[in-house]
Amino acid sequence: MIAMKIKSIRTRVLRWNGKTVAPQANFCTNASDALFERGDSMGSFRFHEWLICEVETDNGIVGIGNAALAPTITKQIIETYLAPLVIGEDPFDNEYLWQKMYRRTHAWGRKGVGMVAISAIDIAIWDIMGKATGKPVFKLLGGRTKEQIPVYASKLYGQSIDALAKEAQSYVDQGFDMVKMRFGWGPKDGPAGMRKNLDLVKTVREVIGPDRDLMLECYMGWNLEYTKRMLPKLAEFEPRWLEEPVIADDLAGYAELNNMNIVPISGGEHEFTNFGFKTLLDMNALSVIQYDTNRVGGITAAQKINALAEAYQVPVIPHAGQMHNYHLTMANLNCPISEFFPVFDVEVGNELFYYVFKGDPVPKNGFIDLDDDLPGLGLEIAEDALGEFEIIE
Repeated sequence: MIAMKIKSIRTRVLRWNGKTVAPQANFCTNASDALFERGDSMGSFRFHEWLICEVETDNGIVGIGNAALAPTITKQIIETYLAPLVIGEDPFDNEYLWQKMYRRTHAWGRKGVGMVAISAIDIAIWDIMGKATGKPVFKLLGGRTKEQIPVYASKLYGQSIDALAKEAQSYVDQGFDMVKMRFGWGPKDGPAGMRKNLDLVKTVREVIGPDRDLMLECYMGWNLEYTKRMLPKLAEFEPRWLEEPVIADDLAGYAELNNMNIVPISGGEHEFTNFGFKTLLDMNALSVIQYDTNRVGGITAAQKINALAEAYQVPVIPHAGQMHNYHLTMANLNCPISEFFPVFDVEVGNELFYYVFKGDPVPKNGFIDLDDDLPGLGLEIAEDALGEFEIIE
């Protein structure tokens, strides 16, 4: 293999200007629900921008990374602080480059947007390594551990009972054996809101039947006391997990809920690096880990978390599907399934991945597969479809 060096890093923020689905009442509980709010409390959790990070080597290989959190700030961090640290380096020294970015920004970059920026570059570096060796990234991570990846349909946001039932039935008809739904009411809505939440769960469970998995998502919109009241009521519906019931910083709350052993508690979408997850695992705070690779520290960090979680026998099911997560799921026995966001008009913003990139696999009867012969991540930028974005160079 010819020696190579990183020559340049190009970042673009894509701001969606196309059609969007208007906010709906009781769409999805979230951390802002605890506040006195006017308007769309979900507003700060809608991601209608995406960052593309292209890392190019001196022999012309371009690796593609991405980030969806605070893209304009992430872009500035990459260009100002991180690019000078990796330009001129060998991309195959990926562990050294990760540690260099992590340690040189340690005063301010350990979590949050600083780690998101590191993630974007790290994902691009793994794409380079795959392309340079002619191997898909999952082959570099350990290879195929499953014939196909089972995926769960992840949508079912707040709507009328009839519409919710119709959507749930559509996933059954497409062959999905697992679905995830969201709650629309939280602590401020009292017992009446509890009954509405339970009606949602009952509706979906009746549609999908007893032999399919049902996952429940709170998106940090509940609190410890409310969740403790809800868990016994939810248990009869046999959910596979209850996701992010409390804010990400309430580690003791996660531990208390998970150790009640009523419904398994999942989370980690808003946690960072193996250090953050070691704390959660030591506390028995999660029954399922759900990092997102383009937030947690990239593929380099995610693979360490996978090994750590396996030692605790806690499964890892990355947030949001998408190719950077699929490769890790394929390569790790402790990653049994993946999330899949159905292709849809832009609503929360996770859907933008399909508008920005080409190459994501399409589920067939509830499964996806990755190509053994497609090098790198298997993604291309959908340059011909970027006309509906404002592009910030």
